[in-house]
Amino acid sequence: TIVLDETGVKNLRLETVEAEEQSFEETIFALGRIEPIPSKRAVVSSRIPGRIVDLKVAPGDKITQGADVARLESRQPGDPPPSVLLKAPLGGLITEMQARLGEPVEPDKVLLEITDLSEVFAVARVPEHQAGVLAPGTRAHIRVAALPAETFEGELLRLGTEADRESGTLDAIFRLPNPNGTLRPGMRAEFSIVLSTREGVMAVPREAVQGDPTGRFIYIADYELKNAFVRVPVELGAQNDRFVEVKKGLLPGDQVVTHGAYALGFAGKGSVSLKEALDAAHGHPHNEDGSEMSKEQIAASGSGHGQHGHDEHGWTMLTTFFAATSALLFVLLVTSTLLRRRTSAA
Repeated sequence: TIVLDETGVKNLRLETVEAEEQSFEETIFALGRIEPIPSKRAVVSSRIPGRIVDLKVAPGDKITQGADVARLESRQPGDPPPSVLLKAPLGGLITEMQARLGEPVEPDKVLLEITDLSEVFAVARVPEHQAGVLAPGTRAHIRVAALPAETFEGELLRLGTEADRESGTLDAIFRLPNPNGTLRPGMRAEFSIVLSTREGVMAVPREAVQGDPTGRFIYIADYELKNAFVRVPVELGAQNDRFVEVKKGLLPGDQVVTHGAYALGFAGKGSVSLKEALDAAHGHPHNEDGSEMSKEQIAASGSGHGQHGHDEHGWTMLTTFFAATSALLFVLLVTSTLLRRRTSAA
């Protein structure tokens, strides 16, 4: 048992969750990337040759459908020469721009590209032997390295048309809503693809489980003592991206340490002894191991203290010997002094 004071709990930033049976997802892991939806991309080009005389957008700008993006001066004669205003065929983000002010352009030249990122594809590269169990509508929890604090939920739209021969994987394409535009094409993504769900499973967050493969354990809050935590061995089952199944060692209602569990392992016996915590909580003395002291132990503890005081302050045989010797020498010294005075007076 590790017993901490209030300062220790705050320094370790301990957090707990109540253990309870829950729905547990069986998942597979895959890597992939965020990609734009092809039908939500558009390019802007000119139908006539000419020269760019005005640019109204820049890479990264968000624009609406029909917004002015550039003005092109025609090569046809005129004073001034006729010009054409180019408009956005699609609302979205300027993701690519080839146009430069004053640059001559031809009808086959792409000036800029617009991508609607309100929805994106998250493409997972799934091993071929696992791709066969996936069906449209399969859910996935998706995380991107650029946004580690967020988890995105996607549904499988379809599988790719051809497997990668070198990696032995097949693309699984998930559609993701992206209303804030935080997901950008090319971002690396991690997928936890849900294969099935089991009900009534006792599970804890992954960060709560400590130890090595030969001995896993968790910390739970003591039922009676404040700021006390007990190390409990557990037998684990399946795990997914968020939770680990606990087959043995955990009861419903246990307060399981999650954040700070790793640091708690380095707290030793804590900042308060178990004996002190139990004495304060129960109002009677305990042994160092936390067990209650019997009446005989309490009595022995009291008499032992008295005997210790007697030994500490009483006379030993050696002390008595030195005291007697000192007294005898003192008497002889006094007698000798008196005899000398009488002889001198006579």
